[in-house]
Amino acid sequence: MTGGERIFIHISAFRNPARRPCLDGIVTYTPATDKKGRPCAIDATLSGDRLNRGVKKSSPHNRSRLQIRLAAVFLALATVVTLLGRIPLPVFGLYPVLSLVTYFAYALDKSAAKKGAWRTQESTLHVLSLLGGWPGALLAQQKLRHKSSKREFRLVFWVTVLMNCSVFLWLLTESGYQFVQGLAVLGNG
Repeated sequence: MTGGERIFIHISAFRNPARRPCLDGIVTYTPATDKKGRPCAIDATLSGDRLNRGVKKSSPHNRSRLQIRLAAVFLALATVVTLLGRIPLPVFGLYPVLSLVTYFAYALDKSAAKKGAWRTQESTLHVLSLLGGWPGALLAQQKLRHKSSKREFRLVFWVTVLMNCSVFLWLLTESGYQFVQGLAVLGNG
């Protein structure tokens, strides 16, 4: 827009993330307003971008809903296998407890970030996720909008999720079941 109202355009508004705008480049966009009512741009394209009409792009909102559903499905499956006696109740109980602790750790870290105060170490957040708090971490990332865009953090986070789920699945095997039973005997003896 030349000579008109100033409008904010975030890099995430561009349909083609591989291309970056340059000075004097032609940008086409749909005018919108942000959560605070300020003018902004959405669905932006640069001159020469192919529009790929009919191909629906995965929006961050759709991804966040999918991630929350993933955590809910995992917790539902964990509940079922616990009720079937394959996982001891204390092991299952770690997931909701650690999820709650992890959610509050994210909330405290976000609050500290806003105030410029002491922050929770990223390694602490990752350990909580690895131990079983990852459903709470996913919820915090989506609802609090904290640690949801830092690529390196998200990569390590998803590795912790995969590691935790792998251990959980191993616990469902015969050797995993025997391991848990052995721990129970040690705990009672």
